[in-house]
Amino acid sequence: MSTPAPDKKNDKKIEVLRERIRHHEYRYYVLDAPEIKDADFDKLMNELKRLEAEHPKLITPDSPTQRVGGKPREGFVKAKHSSPMLSLDNAYSQEELRDWERRVHELSGRTDLEYMCELKLDGMSLALVYSDGRLERGITRGDGNIGEDVTLNVRTVRSIPLSIAKDKLKKAGIPPDFEVRGEILMPTEAFRELNEQRERQGLAVFANPRNFTAGTVRQLDPSITAQRRMDYFAYLLLKDGQTFLDRQSKAMDAMEAAGFKVNPNRKLAKNLDEVWTFIQSWESRRGSLPYEIDGIVVKVDRTAWQRELGFTGKAPRWAIAYKYAARGAVTQIEDILVQVGRTGKLTPVAALKPVPIGGTTVSRATLHNLDFIEQLGVKIGDWVEVERGGDVIPKVVKVVDDNEHPRGKKEFHMPEHCPVCGGNVVRTEGEADHRCVNANCPAKLQGTILHFASRHVMNIDGLGEVLVNQLTERGLVKNVADLYKLTKDALLTLDRLGEKSAENVLAEIDASKQLPLERVIYGLGIRFVGGRTAQFLAEHFGSLDAITKASTEDLEEVNEVGPRIAESIVEFFADEHNRKLVSDLRKAGLTFTGQKKEKGTKLAGKTFVLTGTLARHTRDEAKKMIEDAGGRVSGSVSKKTDYVVAGSDAGSKLDKARELGVSVIGEEELEGLVG
Repeated sequence: MSTPAPDKKNDKKIEVLRERIRHHEYRYYVLDAPEIKDADFDKLMNELKRLEAEHPKLITPDSPTQRVGGKPREGFVKAKHSSPMLSLDNAYSQEELRDWERRVHELSGRTDLEYMCELKLDGMSLALVYSDGRLERGITRGDGNIGEDVTLNVRTVRSIPLSIAKDKLKKAGIPPDFEVRGEILMPTEAFRELNEQRERQGLAVFANPRNFTAGTVRQLDPSITAQRRMDYFAYLLLKDGQTFLDRQSKAMDAMEAAGFKVNPNRKLAKNLDEVWTFIQSWESRRGSLPYEIDGIVVKVDRTAWQRELGFTGKAPRWAIAYKYAARGAVTQIEDILVQVGRTGKLTPVAALKPVPIGGTTVSRATLHNLDFIEQLGVKIGDWVEVERGGDVIPKVVKVVDDNEHPRGKKEFHMPEHCPVCGGNVVRTEGEADHRCVNANCPAKLQGTILHFASRHVMNIDGLGEVLVNQLTERGLVKNVADLYKLTKDALLTLDRLGEKSAENVLAEIDASKQLPLERVIYGLGIRFVGGRTAQFLAEHFGSLDAITKASTEDLEEVNEVGPRIAESIVEFFADEHNRKLVSDLRKAGLTFTGQKKEKGTKLAGKTFVLTGTLARHTRDEAKKMIEDAGGRVSGSVSKKTDYVVAGSDAGSKLDKARELGVSVIGEEELEGLVG
């Protein structure tokens, strides 16, 4: 009988040791129920390190020793998500929650829905991609479509499995290649200890756990991330970007069975009354949790019905986040200042006596507009209640009027002239806002340039507020097209800008010329035109020239462009200053053409409704197939519907189609229609 090769013997010994360590990591970091002392765990880890050092060829990426981080990187690589990581719509009252349920009932045609209730963790969304049971990639949410690859940092988080045995996955009902999405966060106790340590060292403390989490995940040095006690809770299970289990509640159980940390504070509710009871029970108890939450997420439990309900432009229709009342405090208004935004809007801002709210010191709060000030009766010197709206944006909510808090004396008046440029301030009839009408107002210019240079628009890194202020104040940049005329000599005249920094800024500006047409459209700052609308415009017209010549009727043919947006676009290009800006951007070499999305004519004039679960196509794929062939997809069945495409588990839409005599077809017939 032959003796096993030394490497095979050591390989077996190392793998057994790894499994023991993984078991104890799971007990400690996921279940919070350790079986051995820390010293004994350290002995196991040190033994594994010793063996791997002696046999470096046997080191694998999923070994527990590889959680300590690697060499610092110069930057992060972008990574595309398998399907969009969308945000959720919010509800702030029981009435708004019931409005959401009413819409769900109307769209689905069902009233017997069950809801999965989960705590809304206040951290950072993170996608984990597994291949053959091993962690392959960790991706931040980013803009929802493209995030940053932070895999090396993710490996340092001990509640995230680096690998999962195939038999364990099979038992949980999960394929070897899958994706988990969840929330990475820092426990409040770990955050408190970190800040206390920084105070002792004379360092600045961090404002709140959420911002600190985002900064930690994006550390270029993974060894720093490894030192910080991050945690991860999984809440979504995908295969090829799609859900594959028939219920969200089953997906939560499956992830838990596979070894992921899934929040135990969840409930499957049979109706909205049970949802509301769950929401109320946690509102009073959220302070007892070892991490921060800011609400409850409510999801339709059956994934087939989730697919039927689909998505709006930015959020799923089958889920909503109930946000708890913002945390607040009482403080005094020392003054009311006026800020001018990039659209020229004047916003009154309360300068407050600094007050801590939810881990952040607040010294400014918005007062929205003059109507808001008059409705509250706010005066300078008043004591007011301030909240961080959604636990984020500080705002004044009411005046405190009692014996302990005397009223202020000084009234606030909206200025007749812009506090930045001295231009006239007007208020259009029917609107709440005051606006500066001077097109060359520096405040508008600075805001316009910051918008143009921002990451989701032209992505000109280095063009921050300080630099933009200098460029506009010194007259080096009078519009966004002037950015492309900047020289190194001109930049070197600015304060605290060295030669290398100047070269980097110019390189970023030059690189922005290669960005696609939709970014240029978004960068123009047309009122009501955001990134999504810009993309639809680019796909429909194929060039900026075609958009500038389009009528309101032409524009209203574009997906999600209504009369108000169409009118705003026409008004923008009717202005001679804006036409000159477009001409200057063309001369600078920006992208003015794109890939026009040509639509077929086979289904022109035909309206389709999709219902049930399709076997060969996702709902989005079927919709795209129809629209690319010139057809239209509607969410409800009517006499104007030409076809209902029915999959398995079809509901009331199928019944309605039969009642109205609408043609019902399957996937094969749909494929035949589009050819």
